[in-house]
Amino acid sequence: MDSNDLTPEVLRRLRRPRPYPAVSLTMPTHRHEPLNEEDPVRLRNVLSEAVHRMEADPDVPKATRQAVRVQLDRAVAEVDLRHKLDGLLILADAQEHQVWYLPRDTPESVVISDTFLTRNLVAATAQLHRYWVLSVAADRATLWNGVGDSLHEHRADGFPMTPPEETWDVEREERIGDTPSTFMDEETRKFLRSVDDAFAAVLAAHPRPFHLVGVAPALALLEDAGTTSRSAAGRLAKGGLSEGPAHVLGKAVRPVVQEYARGEEREALVRLDDAKGRRTFAAGLDEVWDAVRERRAGLVAVEEHFQRSARVGEGHLMPVDGDGGEALGREVQDDIVDELVETALDGGAQVVFLDDDVLDDHHRIAAVLRY
Repeated sequence: MDSNDLTPEVLRRLRRPRPYPAVSLTMPTHRHEPLNEEDPVRLRNVLSEAVHRMEADPDVPKATRQAVRVQLDRAVAEVDLRHKLDGLLILADAQEHQVWYLPRDTPESVVISDTFLTRNLVAATAQLHRYWVLSVAADRATLWNGVGDSLHEHRADGFPMTPPEETWDVEREERIGDTPSTFMDEETRKFLRSVDDAFAAVLAAHPRPFHLVGVAPALALLEDAGTTSRSAAGRLAKGGLSEGPAHVLGKAVRPVVQEYARGEEREALVRLDDAKGRRTFAAGLDEVWDAVRERRAGLVAVEEHFQRSARVGEGHLMPVDGDGGEALGREVQDDIVDELVETALDGGAQVVFLDDDVLDDHHRIAAVLRY
């Protein structure tokens, strides 16, 4: 599964306590040759380590170990290393297994516990820009689910939408062509009002930024007929895209989506500067970690490729140098930044990933505090 399949319901199920052992394997993968040739070997190595650790664990009965091994073998058989992303997560217990492909660098690790490791998955999901694209014409409206640069049509909640057949007479059909007269038609107004209502329900269930696509008269009438579209993050005045296809619509709307993302980054930096003056600012891994654990962080900004191994001790983080720190004890977190991101999101904070070196003066991570 891709990280864009992660919903709150799926995450809650993954986080629930499980009979010991619940095994989580993570490893980096590579999109291009020749580095991707190492991925199958790395996968075999993390699997071998997991099996060895279960065999050496007196708390794992033989029958349970064998059942988990069966699930791990099935997961590995399902892995498609041609799926060119940046990280791989395998989850398995005695009853089930899952394979997740992550668009984020992931450390190589084996975690055996009574819950699955989800922080890498949550952090990868948070890093993606999720949005809606609503494409409208006088006689059709389609909704698209955007994640990063990819679009997938949302075929639910009433979408795609067309006007009721009984209101679409032959004379009116002849007038369709996205002309100004079309958008003075009361039936078109009613149709776009229904589109606005349906989209409002989708936003209530799945809030995220959205962008509108359509000819200028259609977008103007949509705003006039309803209220939801007035809060659009971006607009593209271009017709002929209500049918897609996804790659054509995605290419057309990409500059609008990217401009919105740049605006979010600029806003985050402004909020960080303002917080310094109000003394509601934290910088550096240890300070931000404390603020996140105490649920005082309202915004966490972190550089995109910032990763750090650390041990949690006496309420503070102690950075660990080296490759993961496994030799220093199981209490060492391979990537404490991912865990920090997951904890911040659980506490209701907004998490923004910025370009590398943007936060160099703040040790690569900073936060705006609620108090």
